[in-house]
Amino acid sequence: MFKLKLNPTYLLLAALLFISLPSFSQRDILRQGGSRIRQMGNSFSGSGGGQDSLKRRDKNEDSITIRYRYLDSTRNYMLDSSVDDFSRRFPNPPTHITLGNTGTAARNLLFKPSFKPGFDPGMHAFDIYRWSVDRVRFFNTTRPYSELNYVLSSQSEQMIELMHTQNIKPNWNFHFMYRLINATGFFRNQKSNHNNYLLTSWYQSVNKRYNNYFIILANSLQSGENGGIRDSLALQDPLFKDRFRIETRLGGSESLSPNFFNTDVGTGNRYRDLTFLLRQQYDLGKKDSLVTDSSVIPLFYPRLRFEYTAQFTTRNYEFRDYLGDSTYYDSAYHVVFENPVDTFQIKDSWREIINDFSVYQFPDAKNLQQFVKVGASVQNLSLKNTKGNANFYNVLGHAEYRNRTRNQQWIIEANGSLYFVGTNSGDYHAYGSLQRFIGRKNAYAQIGFENVNRTPSFYFDPRSAFYITQQPQQDFKKENTIHLFGAMYQPFLQLRLAADYYVMTNYTYVKNMSELAQEGTLFNMLQISAQKTINLGRWWKWHADIYYQQRIGNAEVNVPTLYTRNRIGYEGKLGLKNLNIAFGAEVRYHTNYKGDGYSPLLGKFYYQDNDEVKLQMPHIAGYVHFRIKGFKFYFRAENLNTAQLSSTEGFGFTRNNAEVPGYPYPGLLMRFGIFWSFVN
Repeated sequence: MFKLKLNPTYLLLAALLFISLPSFSQRDILRQGGSRIRQMGNSFSGSGGGQDSLKRRDKNEDSITIRYRYLDSTRNYMLDSSVDDFSRRFPNPPTHITLGNTGTAARNLLFKPSFKPGFDPGMHAFDIYRWSVDRVRFFNTTRPYSELNYVLSSQSEQMIELMHTQNIKPNWNFHFMYRLINATGFFRNQKSNHNNYLLTSWYQSVNKRYNNYFIILANSLQSGENGGIRDSLALQDPLFKDRFRIETRLGGSESLSPNFFNTDVGTGNRYRDLTFLLRQQYDLGKKDSLVTDSSVIPLFYPRLRFEYTAQFTTRNYEFRDYLGDSTYYDSAYHVVFENPVDTFQIKDSWREIINDFSVYQFPDAKNLQQFVKVGASVQNLSLKNTKGNANFYNVLGHAEYRNRTRNQQWIIEANGSLYFVGTNSGDYHAYGSLQRFIGRKNAYAQIGFENVNRTPSFYFDPRSAFYITQQPQQDFKKENTIHLFGAMYQPFLQLRLAADYYVMTNYTYVKNMSELAQEGTLFNMLQISAQKTINLGRWWKWHADIYYQQRIGNAEVNVPTLYTRNRIGYEGKLGLKNLNIAFGAEVRYHTNYKGDGYSPLLGKFYYQDNDEVKLQMPHIAGYVHFRIKGFKFYFRAENLNTAQLSSTEGFGFTRNNAEVPGYPYPGLLMRFGIFWSFVN
């Protein structure tokens, strides 16, 4: 008799697909734990650096080699082709929460104060969707390389990402990227439409003395604002099983418009910025060459480098409501309209020009990762809004020392900046880190110190259009934050431990929707984190991330005491040569706490101490990811925790979690992602 032998691995894979597919019709070294070691796991929500380089051979055994670096880094990184963690391909980091829709305002569950001195507009609620200059990659590739990425999710949510890079000449590379995020959402007036554009050029002269870096970077971020739902009890009412029928505080009662080509978000925030950057470097040093059987390769060892950087940036921050409800704005912001229903709009427009001159000195000509850098910058700013025009300037100096020793055992980094004169005079930032590689396989230990003295963000300034508080004008003092950190990573144990300790004075924040406040007393924050991979079998793994936070003092800062993310699943080949597959379940949970509210007009999360954020169940997702050569496929069934069986309405995904008071997460959400790379 024929006997069928069932493999448990295949059974689980089939079960995940069977459970998830019929439901479709129902509608993050990162800088964790203070570590400045970059784990390139989420560069522009696309590729990161891991141990797996991307190399593919054609029939002639001709290979492609792709490496990239960052503007202020001397190290080269390789693309990451792993498929185990979808967060490396998606803009939402796992430690962040949103207002319930991709593209809406987001914040970190972990306490991470700003360490940027000087001018800061303060509009950071959409930073996870914004591309920034410090994360721009400059490539060097032996053959043209392209990526075509597409993610389709429930409720017509789509993400499109295009990337192409190639060397025009062996010493000249250009790189282009574009990303679109368009998500209608499950609730009214929470549509998002984000566009990101990037073009870079990296040219190096044949004699290797001259480098030219050029960047054009633009972000257009649009997010609808509904002010939250009016009645949380409506979530339990069978009449509102279609969540779009629940009334919200802002945006009126416009009909659902899942049209992909409709980019209008209606009532909401519109943030746009455009940056042009040109950096030129010229080196003095010693010429050399490498002679092979067929060619002579020129080499150059710099001893002194002169660098000039020019940067021009425009920023526009706007909140717009064409259907302004006078009752809402009066009660929430004490803003009185002349007419019962009126258009409400506030906007800050900035223009910034930075000129920087720096000098590098390389003590060891053959080690470019050891250098001393000193420089000075002049920053000119202009503001235009309904309150009038204003001009500002700053003059600052900066210095830096880096040393990655030639034996690869030590990494030393120290840098600082000081604002001498100008609007932000007296601001400074100091950072120091010492890292030692211990044992084999890149195990390391690190300790560090960081201190910043910074002017409060500009929305605390009465000249900002977003300064709408009715309280008497205050003289806000400079914030001062001390950060002590340490980390240890042991790849043999697949374990990383980190600890961060913050000491803060004059901490600024928002409360009661628009009231500006400053904490006069000193308070501390302790964070301890652990990331561990546990092997449950030959191919089965448990990736556990745990974060513990404890505030010491009486500051008006609330954070969850414990946050954890766990991924349990299979990671292997299923016996197939060209297949890499990962499938299983992901669970995220945090303890109850008084979570921040959200102010749509300011685009700010604010302190509140009335409503407790309590998860009905942990966030649960099932996933199947696989890669076949240059093709990567991702399938995820998210918010499985919302499933419930009602005696009257039957089965449905209606047990919604709310991470921000008044902003529930949706029910079952399905995502299909295709990430395809091409070597031309």
